Amino acid sequence: MAELTPREIVAELDKFIVGQDQAKKVVAIALRNRYRRRRLPEKLREEFMPKNILMIGPTGVGKTEIARRLARLADAPFIKVEATKFTEVGYVGRDVESMVRELVETSIRMVKTGRMGTVAEPAARHAEDRLVGILVPMPGRERSLNPLEVFFGGRRPDESTEAVEAAQRERIQQQREAVRQKLRNGELDNHPVEIEIEDNTPSMLEIFTGSGMEEMGINLQDMFGNMFPKRVKRRRVTVKEALRLLEQEEAQKLIDMDEVQAEAIARAENDGIIFLDEIDKIAARGGSQGPDVSREGVQRDILPIVEGSTVLTKYGPVKTDHILFIAAGAFHTSKPSDLIPELQGRFPMRVELSSLTEKDFRRILTEPENALLKQYTALLATEDIQLEFTDDAIDKIAAFAVLINERTENIGARRLHTVLERVLEEISFAAPERAGERIVVDDEYVTERLADVVEDRDLSRFIL
Repeated sequence: MAELTPREIVAELDKFIVGQDQAKKVVAIALRNRYRRRRLPEKLREEFMPKNILMIGPTGVGKTEIARRLARLADAPFIKVEATKFTEVGYVGRDVESMVRELVETSIRMVKTGRMGTVAEPAARHAEDRLVGILVPMPGRERSLNPLEVFFGGRRPDESTEAVEAAQRERIQQQREAVRQKLRNGELDNHPVEIEIEDNTPSMLEIFTGSGMEEMGINLQDMFGNMFPKRVKRRRVTVKEALRLLEQEEAQKLIDMDEVQAEAIARAENDGIIFLDEIDKIAARGGSQGPDVSREGVQRDILPIVEGSTVLTKYGPVKTDHILFIAAGAFHTSKPSDLIPELQGRFPMRVELSSLTEKDFRRILTEPENALLKQYTALLATEDIQLEFTDDAIDKIAAFAVLINERTENIGARRLHTVLERVLEEISFAAPERAGERIVVDDEYVTERLADVVEDRDLSRFIL
């Protein structure tokens, strides 16, 4: 997907996000530049730095969704962090690096999932063999022959014993093949079985090193993690569930975690995207007194990560030079120039996202592939309810959303969720008793459900 042209990238984003054409163009260029960078000579490739993006716009207009869809389009590791989390009580500078560690963890999961998909077929075979062996165990010999007995003229295996054992093995093999066939046909899916699997519950050591003490514990887990035998636990589950658990365990054995970690770090370094939300909340306003000192300190701690540095993780060092940072903020009470100059310089691409209009709301309700009305229609279809919306009803829902945003806090497209929940509250509640019905939501029904919103100026209950 990375080879898509900027125009094609915008077209893909248009399937899920309404409007904000300028922002889509900027992120499309940034994604295409990664493809271009990979085609540069190696020396020049290292010199080409990503052009980080600063999105400016009110909440609920699509800033996060654009970044998330872009990452999904490029199959790139992506995390979203709130810049304000670094102003919490007990904050220390190196905690800023946790965003990079989180990105690496995401990359590890992505690569591991992909690798497990490639070994799914052999893993399924091995799991099937294990499960058949559990369902039809091979009985052990009652008494094994001691070699010293043969040496001193003791008991010797006779042909009749070997013949009996061979016949027994043949019979068990036939039983196993019969069970294997039933297993493949799904005839044993609900049959209970007891299996032994590895216990992957985090130990106290992992919990200790995985929390705020990671820098101290990076090598601690490696030093002590393999000193103790792997824990196993017995579980009584259905055959279908047992097969799934054993397939996962066998897939884990077939993948090389060293290769997974190396590939994951490379993907995080070259394809990773970090979305820094609410960056306006750490902008110092009019001087450096009181909380502004703390805000500026946070900016200075974030600066080396965005500029390019090496962060130590439990999987190895990770360079942040080519990670794409997308920062976003409403900047209602501050402006981008309130950020420290060094940080401003690391976000050369700036784009303003516009507020959503009633027309935009109508398009959000109907046009995207994940449009809200499509979601609610599909949701109620699971209860055998055929839900339909008239054009007048859609117009009314969009108009009410704009009205409530104007009267109270403007939360953008998120307002549509509250309005729709209000409109469909009674239908959702009574859906199980109305199975098989066709329900049409029209202008009159929407007005009736939202009448108290128009009459009541206190709309606090509609604020998310």
